Amino acid sequence: MATIRKLEVVSPVPADIDVANSVKPLHISAIAEELGLQAEEYDCYGKSKAKVLLSTLDRLQSAKDGYYVVVGGITPTPLGEGKSTTTVGLCQALGAYLGKKVVTCIRQPSQGPTFGIKGGAAGGGYSQVIPMDEFNLHMTGDIHAITAANNLLAAAIDARMFHEATQSDKALLNRLCPADKDKKRTFAKVMFKRLKKLGIDKTNPDELTPEEVKKFVRLDLDPALITWKRVLDVNDRFLRKITVGQGPDEKGMTRETGFDIAVGSEIMAVLALTTSMADMRERLGNMVVGTSRGGDPVTADDLGIGGALTVLMKDAIHPTLMQTLEGTPVLVHAGPFANIAHGNSSVVADQIALKLVGPEGFVVTEAGFGSDIGVEKFFNIKCRYSGLTPQCAVIVATVRALKMHGGGPAVVAGKPLDHIYKNENVELVRQGCCNLVKHIENTKSYGVNVVVAVNAFSTDTEDELQAVREAAIAAGASDAVICTHFAHGGAGAVELGKAVQKACEQHSGEFKFLYPLDISIKEKIEAIAKSYGAAGVEYSPEVRLFQARYLSFS
Repeated sequence: MATIRKLEVVSPVPADIDVANSVKPLHISAIAEELGLQAEEYDCYGKSKAKVLLSTLDRLQSAKDGYYVVVGGITPTPLGEGKSTTTVGLCQALGAYLGKKVVTCIRQPSQGPTFGIKGGAAGGGYSQVIPMDEFNLHMTGDIHAITAANNLLAAAIDARMFHEATQSDKALLNRLCPADKDKKRTFAKVMFKRLKKLGIDKTNPDELTPEEVKKFVRLDLDPALITWKRVLDVNDRFLRKITVGQGPDEKGMTRETGFDIAVGSEIMAVLALTTSMADMRERLGNMVVGTSRGGDPVTADDLGIGGALTVLMKDAIHPTLMQTLEGTPVLVHAGPFANIAHGNSSVVADQIALKLVGPEGFVVTEAGFGSDIGVEKFFNIKCRYSGLTPQCAVIVATVRALKMHGGGPAVVAGKPLDHIYKNENVELVRQGCCNLVKHIENTKSYGVNVVVAVNAFSTDTEDELQAVREAAIAAGASDAVICTHFAHGGAGAVELGKAVQKACEQHSGEFKFLYPLDISIKEKIEAIAKSYGAAGVEYSPEVRLFQARYLSFS
């Protein structure tokens, strides 16, 4: 493959930014052409990034999909165990050393962690996405589009509450359905959705009764039950809780609200799960922003703003094409957190990639956090909505994390590691392997083959690494491979690549979900908790009160 380049590695490994800057990226058009994209199917954003258009799927709709691999990890330390690095290193091995057509599909990082202790998400060492600085910062502006859309909706909520508090029903109707020059009123198309929900089948605003006008024009949002906040893509703790409406023109309509981080917006989750522009429009309009005083959910389309949100997101829906240090293609798209959303990159990026690599190729995507949360949501949420079926899951483990799970001292970001993590202690590693075993068992229950990638550190000993490998094989992993891709790039993950290829080719199990959709929220929570080993789930009085009033819970 013309875009593949072999790295000249040095030891000790330089800083990530120095490694990234030591390799000049190929022009992104070369990556696109090698991948099989036609000129009209991507738009360049400078020399090193391009937006891949969804129209690519139209041309490739009859093409067969490649192998589908998800990378998760054991329960991590605060320092992370190298899932992103392993994902990139595996793809570099498959593409640059094993001659396979491969695409890496990963999330766009938030600037919050990037400027915090965690840092960026481009991988590390000799397994990185480049240009690293562009990847970790604004990239092609998708997160900024989410910020704009989210805050437009937040502004619309407060504006609507203000007008309802200061206007009569007639005045509100005049604002929502203004008369034209012939003094005729019409409903906007989006309004019929709300009318149907209200049980009103009229098509002429002037035919509404006074009672129907009141129901139609007043959302009657309860200020205490508004769940939609403003967002900003930096860590700014002093904006987590604020008071709005303190200006003289707001007439004392103050309320407490706050800012979340931009990638925590539901719009990010929508972007990651959407399958088309029309699907995104529907999902954005259905987002619930709060509850009325009567206990009814209020949506973005009730506010009439779903279309405006879609316009702001019209470019963000297209995945961004980049490259690894060794010239393999990467699709970067969406970045929902796994602890508040589903923690996976977009469905459309995976769909495009699977068609482009063909039946003998590989698409490798990464799930956020440990596999008990990111991979679980990959299977039960992302795969359910995408209809895509994975053949293999890679679980990343480190000796460091297993020592912590075996009873070692807490690993704290920003503080030196205890000596126990720098010296051999095979028994502590074995004790901690119970965590790895449970991750393997849970992941295998979905009907996929599991390969364990042991991300080796310079302080690990052969006996410690072998202990991890033995525990993984005994737990049912197809293979467990010691990897050095951080220090050696794709060359350090060749055996992992071979193991993943074998696991995909030998996959014969039936993929299955942990729970069906047609059970209650309570039953779904209990199914997930029990899969972790919990005996049951107890709910606080606050949760029980909320579910009794607002949720179909039990």
